[in-house]
Amino acid sequence: MPPKRQVYLLDPKNLPPETIAVTFAKTSRSPQRFSEIAAELTDEKSAEFHEKWVVGYGHASVAEHAVLHIAVENISRLAVESLESCRLASYTEKSTRYQKWTKEDYHLPAELEDHPLKSLYEDTVLGLFQAYEEALPHVRALIQQQHPAREGESETAWERRIRSKYVDVARFYLPAAALANVGVTINARALEHTLSKMLSHPLIEVRQAGEEIKSVAQACVPTLVKYATPLPYLQNTRQQLQKLAQQFSPDSVPADWCRLIFWDTEAEEHILAAALYRFASLDYAQCLSAIKQADPALRRQIAETLLGSLEKHTIPLRELEYSSFTFDLVLDQGAYFELKRHRMMTQTPQPLSTHLGYALPRAIVLAGLEDHFRQAMRMAHQAYQQLTAFNREVAAYVVPNAYNRRVLLQMNLRSADHLISLRSADNAHFSLRRVVQRIAEQIKQVMPLFAPFLRNNPAETWQSIQQNYFQETCVMIEE
Repeated sequence: MPPKRQVYLLDPKNLPPETIAVTFAKTSRSPQRFSEIAAELTDEKSAEFHEKWVVGYGHASVAEHAVLHIAVENISRLAVESLESCRLASYTEKSTRYQKWTKEDYHLPAELEDHPLKSLYEDTVLGLFQAYEEALPHVRALIQQQHPAREGESETAWERRIRSKYVDVARFYLPAAALANVGVTINARALEHTLSKMLSHPLIEVRQAGEEIKSVAQACVPTLVKYATPLPYLQNTRQQLQKLAQQFSPDSVPADWCRLIFWDTEAEEHILAAALYRFASLDYAQCLSAIKQADPALRRQIAETLLGSLEKHTIPLRELEYSSFTFDLVLDQGAYFELKRHRMMTQTPQPLSTHLGYALPRAIVLAGLEDHFRQAMRMAHQAYQQLTAFNREVAAYVVPNAYNRRVLLQMNLRSADHLISLRSADNAHFSLRRVVQRIAEQIKQVMPLFAPFLRNNPAETWQSIQQNYFQETCVMIEE
């Protein structure tokens, strides 16, 4: 009689992560049950296994079975960008939409210790936090007027309903030095790579955080991350490319804030052919030829079968990944901070600076804070310029969320659909809603067959968002 299927947990409350990793690794050559393998292991035997097979022979995939949950508190939002750079990890962080910051919630870079610019830095960051605190009640009053309490709605429920709306606007004041808490779930293989990147980073804060995370992680995975070290390749390549890039004169005025600069002109055919390939007994060349010769009605039928029945949270088939789009974007730092969470796509952000101007939310103007906001942005810009002469990486700490940043994106249609459906929803921040609605528009223009199925919010357009939520999207400061 065939053995009965068994499904059970190897509980991390009872077994160390490295032991679980070895248990799963040994099943490739052992006929024993997982529970039997685990019962024979000790911490020492697990460490010996990892030293031999993972470190010595490079079987790094074994380390993916060791999973850690790491709490990182009081790390700057600038440093968070490095911490959250791994595709194969999960992150949850303190939200600028639902929580408020105080004047103490900022990072003071070690680079400025005993430096003449330290007082300028502190005055600027504290000035931005002061402006943020001053703006909150004014924007709140505006939002209360625009969204009055409903009949029977309690004061607490009303505040909960409108809180994200006014905090969303005030967050444009917050500098990159603002502190956050981040919960990280990551496997040991991905963690080792993340630590190597952090230990190679130009900012002292990021390197120190990397050392602290490594130390904490070694309590659970003493073998699998102990060899995480700075990578000369990352350090040298960054330095050399920075020098080479200085030969080119920067263009401080964005030509257009959203440009589709590359796309696969046969993406529709490739996706349809791949879908056919999955279920047919043909090679890919035959599938592609059949799709190209098919009448438009059949092509529409296949496309509708692929995407027409998708519900709100359903993930489409992977065949949508046989496509490619590259966008050159200019968006405010607050929007980028949310965009960076979509790590399955390829993202290349430029350094955070004040060179591309800043966004001015309409609610700031309606709340009577336009001059107040412009003064805060000018103060940050002037401090950034002085700090840049000392250290460009450190200067980025004083840049508020309102300032624009360039980022290059490459994604397939499956990633694009996820980004667009999630970030064009009513509850998404208006800065990113504007961006993804325009991304959707441009993809639809080059993918007419799939355009009806792209799941962007039909209730608004990027133009309506820009008109309703922004006074200006690129305010340049005159020198």
